[in-house]
Amino acid sequence: MTATMSQAAAVQSTDPLHLIDVDHVQFYVGNAKQAAFFYAHCFGFQIEQVSDLTTGARDATHFLLTQGNIRFILTSALTAAHPAAMEVAMFGDGVKDVAFTVFDAVKAYERAIKNGAESAYEPRVFKDDTGTVTMAGIKTYGRVNHSFVSRTGAYELSKVKAGGLFKTKFKKMESGLGGGASGGGNGGIVSINEHNRKNPCGLKYVDHLVGNVELGQMNRWVKFYEDVLEFKMFMHFDDKDISTEYSALMSKVMSSGNGLIKMPINEPAAGKKKSQVQEYLDWHQNTPGVQHLALRTDDELHSIAALRARGVDFLTLPDAYYENVWKRVDAMLTQHGHTPVREDHEAIKRLGILVDADDEGYLLQLFTKPLQDRPTLFFEIICRRGAQSFGKGNFKALFEALELEQGKRGNL
Repeated sequence: MTATMSQAAAVQSTDPLHLIDVDHVQFYVGNAKQAAFFYAHCFGFQIEQVSDLTTGARDATHFLLTQGNIRFILTSALTAAHPAAMEVAMFGDGVKDVAFTVFDAVKAYERAIKNGAESAYEPRVFKDDTGTVTMAGIKTYGRVNHSFVSRTGAYELSKVKAGGLFKTKFKKMESGLGGGASGGGNGGIVSINEHNRKNPCGLKYVDHLVGNVELGQMNRWVKFYEDVLEFKMFMHFDDKDISTEYSALMSKVMSSGNGLIKMPINEPAAGKKKSQVQEYLDWHQNTPGVQHLALRTDDELHSIAALRARGVDFLTLPDAYYENVWKRVDAMLTQHGHTPVREDHEAIKRLGILVDADDEGYLLQLFTKPLQDRPTLFFEIICRRGAQSFGKGNFKALFEALELEQGKRGNL
């Protein structure tokens, strides 16, 4: 057993495109300080570190937000020349880079370029006396890049997870960005970070990230992930799977070689009215991008209740959904020898959570409304009890809920 594991580790360490983790997800935003407060207050993220004028950064401000194994970098431009300035004007806040930790960023970049990738930026080394961070990036669909990141010394990922500095020119945030008078009459300030530590939302890591591309372009990007990043197709859905009376889309789920990273790719399909993918493209300058991030929790009921209490807006399902869901889900679980859904059914209904099952178990999921004024980026909160699918049984109910929101916005 030990020899087999050692051999597998050796193979992985010599594979340039072996992806160890989602190193971070970078967002370009209009005001990083305000965005940091929004994600901290509404979703329970810790505002851990900052890189700005006070740390020697001259062109952009970056905030590191963390929760579990999730790391967000929120970037806003300090100069008109920084690419975030133009992109935010064109697209609004959104995902710019999905970065992967690898053993050697230079070798990963060189393999991807050899496989046909277009360079976003050549290898860069950020170093000081304590360690190095090496980064190199390739272009993917639309505005999105993938960066390869390798770390040494004090900047190793394990040390970043333990609270170490993310990169050079970052400093730790000692007290967060806001707070209020504490109880007890001592006149102290309770920071948002302290509040979040005492009242966790329970989000653990990025389960998957979904990209929207133009009509007819899904297979092109599937081939890109197969050829360039050496992913495999994990699952696919066509317009018969994901449709209502009015709208439809098609989706293929790409998976890294080790199965750690999952990247579904959506394109619109013909329907009587406009799909959610086409609405995204219409309000994103017809440019592909990341539509949503699915964030994993081990306790869906706790996380959704905590997020609702913080003011997060979720899609609303009709009561009729719960008249049929338990029969469908229980039949699937029984068929494959799994125990029924253990969470309280009435609590699931009260919190508006969707439920689905496959041959490996069940999942609980719920989708936020768009996170900013443009109907583009949103989050999914997902809990897996064995299921490895993406909620196929919920697609119709989800689309109908989305269509109600599209109708309110005049975009259906």
